[in-house]
Amino acid sequence: MGKNADYIRQETVTGVVPMLKKDRQYTFIDLLLSTSGFAIATWCYTQGAYGAQFLTFKQLLINIFCFNIVWIIIECIPVLFAVRYGIDLWIWLRSVLGAKGVAVIATIISLANFGWYAVAANLFSSSMINLAGNFGLHLNPDIWNPVLGTLCVVLGTLIALGGPDVIKWTNRFLVTALLIVGAIVVGLCFTAVPLSDIAAVKPVVDNGNSSLVNFMLSAEGNVAFAFSWSTQALVMPRLARSERSGFWGTAISYGIVAPFFVAAGGVMAFAMYVKTGIYESDPTAMLSTLCGSGFALLSLLMVAFANVGTQGTGSYVNCMIVKSGMPKVSYKLLVIIAMVYVSGLTIWGGVNDHFGAFISLAAYIQGPIIGMTLVDYLIVKKRKLSLKSAYGLDGHDAYKFTGGFNFVGIGCLIIAFVVSMLFVYNPMTGIIHSDIFLFTTGSGFTAIFGGLLYLIASITPLKKYMLRDRDDLEIV
Repeated sequence: MGKNADYIRQETVTGVVPMLKKDRQYTFIDLLLSTSGFAIATWCYTQGAYGAQFLTFKQLLINIFCFNIVWIIIECIPVLFAVRYGIDLWIWLRSVLGAKGVAVIATIISLANFGWYAVAANLFSSSMINLAGNFGLHLNPDIWNPVLGTLCVVLGTLIALGGPDVIKWTNRFLVTALLIVGAIVVGLCFTAVPLSDIAAVKPVVDNGNSSLVNFMLSAEGNVAFAFSWSTQALVMPRLARSERSGFWGTAISYGIVAPFFVAAGGVMAFAMYVKTGIYESDPTAMLSTLCGSGFALLSLLMVAFANVGTQGTGSYVNCMIVKSGMPKVSYKLLVIIAMVYVSGLTIWGGVNDHFGAFISLAAYIQGPIIGMTLVDYLIVKKRKLSLKSAYGLDGHDAYKFTGGFNFVGIGCLIIAFVVSMLFVYNPMTGIIHSDIFLFTTGSGFTAIFGGLLYLIASITPLKKYMLRDRDDLEIV
């Protein structure tokens, strides 16, 4: 009996079994700190420095906070059902994409998401090499970049193997320290370089574009950044004790805390440009130049601890996503496979070279899912799901659709992706094909168009195919 109880708990906490209220261990503060620990990593500084090249200081702050807050609040609405049912987004998506559709899309999404952790690991290694150099220890980047990057991944894997309990207690200390350090760093930047000088910086990367185009190109990066959380954000809320704490703990983390560190990266990039004429995204190099090598020690918190914590939480979340499509695969095995995969991407280093295209391409897959999920949850299914069909219990096959794939949901995703790439904005080439981009961005268009396609399908004869579960509802 003891072994059975342990197995049930394991498949609840690190599996896809619905989590009962009595088993939920995260308060509002726990969820806020854990999701913030996941969101805060060196990629925030990369994102901030990326936007700083396109915009003035005031434009950057407006761009970062407005686009992130608006889209995060929208995409976090389904958190309410995640907490209510004790399940994550991907269980609900079995009703939108089909059981096998989820297995395929969840795997693709996670393979893309893990690229973020390679970015974090590469930035970890470069920052540690720069930090060592500040104290007279010169490390060969060709040797130490892959070694230190892989170390970051391995340390994060140890946290992930501990599950939600270890993640919770790790982030209670980590995020509190990071918030304090973030505030100190922003203050140091304004001390090192006058605010008036930062505000006077003009964009240097314009490629002949208008200020509006530059603003929306930066917005594309911020919308894609907001979307990057979407398929991961609705995994941890199932641990929350109430719908209110689940929603606000998630929305504040991704909509305010993460953008604050993106803005900090932008401020540091502006300060570096004022002082050196070069934009920089490595916090260690920036702190060393702006404040001296002694202050560069703060990067041990900003880079080392932040990236290791992110690796741990991110590995847990993305392995849970994969497990929703392949529930019989061991969680620990998935974590180990993820470690090997991210280590390979880290050693390769290619994700960093195509950062802007990478985040937009990932968002082009996630965007239609955001749109369809909202339409399905609020309008089509009216917040009602058949849990028995979602878990494929005997005699309950409403979500098997056609060979395990919901062709309506899959079709909407593919059409939104292709139309956005060909007719709105191509992130691989940076070419804007339509003025629609100037209103929605490319990533935003994928969400709006994907949701619209799904809504139109629901008022055609396809509605019967999409709502095969209405006779199987027991939970309202």
